[in-house]
Amino acid sequence: MYTVSEYLFEQLHKLGVKHIFGVPGDYNLTFLDDILKHNDLEWVGNCNELNAAYAADGYARINGISALVTTYGVGELSAINGIAGSYAENVPVVEITGTPSTNVIKEKLCVHHSLGDGDFNHFSNMFKEVTVAQTFLTQENAVEEINRVLVECLKEKRPVHINLPMDVCNKPVICNQIVGNEIEDLVKEKIKSNKEILAEFVKDAKLKIENSKQPVILVDFQVDRYCSRGSLYNLAQKTGFPVASLSMGKGVFPEKDPQFIGIYSGALSSDYVRKRVDEADCIISLGIKLTDLNTGGFSQGFSDSQIIEINPHSSRIKDKQYNAIFIKDVIDELTLIINHRNSNQLNIKSNISQYHLSEEKYIPKSNKKLTQKRFWQRIYEFLKEKDIVIADQGTPFFGSSRIPLPKDSIYINQPLWGSIGYTLPALLGSQLADINRRNILIIGDGSFQLTAQELSTMLKQNIKPIIFVINNNGYTIERLIHGRNECYNDINMWQYNKLPYALTKEKNFNSYKIENEEELEVVLNNINKNEECLNFIEVIMDQNDLPKALEESEKWLKGEK
Repeated sequence: MYTVSEYLFEQLHKLGVKHIFGVPGDYNLTFLDDILKHNDLEWVGNCNELNAAYAADGYARINGISALVTTYGVGELSAINGIAGSYAENVPVVEITGTPSTNVIKEKLCVHHSLGDGDFNHFSNMFKEVTVAQTFLTQENAVEEINRVLVECLKEKRPVHINLPMDVCNKPVICNQIVGNEIEDLVKEKIKSNKEILAEFVKDAKLKIENSKQPVILVDFQVDRYCSRGSLYNLAQKTGFPVASLSMGKGVFPEKDPQFIGIYSGALSSDYVRKRVDEADCIISLGIKLTDLNTGGFSQGFSDSQIIEINPHSSRIKDKQYNAIFIKDVIDELTLIINHRNSNQLNIKSNISQYHLSEEKYIPKSNKKLTQKRFWQRIYEFLKEKDIVIADQGTPFFGSSRIPLPKDSIYINQPLWGSIGYTLPALLGSQLADINRRNILIIGDGSFQLTAQELSTMLKQNIKPIIFVINNNGYTIERLIHGRNECYNDINMWQYNKLPYALTKEKNFNSYKIENEEELEVVLNNINKNEECLNFIEVIMDQNDLPKALEESEKWLKGEK
């Protein structure tokens, strides 16, 4: 026998959720106890609901799904920005809101956290814009509705919103509804491809591919969201085709593989990558979303006529649309029927070989002030296989975008939604999702100040990420765009390296402040010797120093190109 909340949390557990983020409030306290009672779930209390939503997003990117709990009104609205980011970037997050009792809602009482007008639908209506499914649970509909929204969450890879009234959560569900409702089976049934349409698409795609002389595979983040990394790799190996990635899909394909040619970003790409993609006579486009940041301000040089477009739930060749076929099935079927071509025939110049030609080997120089260029050269050598790299959407994104990642690495960024401060709480989520992998965050000082409290939660959880805070005295990208020396791009100078001491009584961290290349070398060597605690590094850089990719983006960031 399950209560409504017990059933909800058990279904989340079956889908792989082990941690639930959030902030307690009087409308959700009645079912937080059910999280604590569950043997396989852990409550992770956050410093605020926005941070909880960011953390849930980071967790879902690694784990495949996540959940957070907020209270009605003030709590859920604090989280909505983070949920909107998950919606924009296809991240499956379950937002559970504890609501006033059904009697309060029925009688339209003027209660706290409401707008005082007796209408309790305001906030649910807001969430309809940034979630793919919503529900208001009752004892009678609980089983059916919980299953429905969770299936939609996983099918669409986007957030859902569950309202759970405080007087409904502890009522028993209707037992006969549970039979035959294994959540994993419901998800599998929902994402089955139509066999006839799939066969038709593969036949048409094969013809276009076989008639091409310079094909290329172009990939993006949705390959990762829809669990198709392995299928992509098999396709590339079978065909021998070169593979390029958009920056939002960085790391989806192994970046040191001989078939990987680099990051495509329209006119901002290297000459070889730009020509290889723009002049291809067949582009196998996998899970791509063309945004301003990953196309260099929409400067891509290819047209629809070149593309075989494979999306999460459908595909397209020129004007012909093929619905009800799913990306993983499509990739797997193409792999079976496309013939292999050798690299000489396809003129493949690997990204890793091009990187080594353009970048000198890093050798630390005595008392040499640290620059963006030298920092990223050293970070490239510091990274290891299976690292999770989280790059904030400021200078860290532009600095890291051109570094080839090691094998089996995961790259987390947020270039579409681009919410400042996202990455620090996202690190909390990604590290808890896989505590055995090394998580490395590189974040600017401006972004860090927005969500710095979540460093406290990391120390409480005793996790062991590596955090680089680039202290370059304010909002560097904004300075580049407009107001280089204006006060609105300035922030108060913190003593960042002292923050861990203020946020915990434990000594489960190492904290450093570095300004030159020798100090960076010493710190990185120390980290490699001691990864059994959180490592926090404040990195001092000049406020006008920019990564090369950011310098090259200046014109279109200013709207001049």
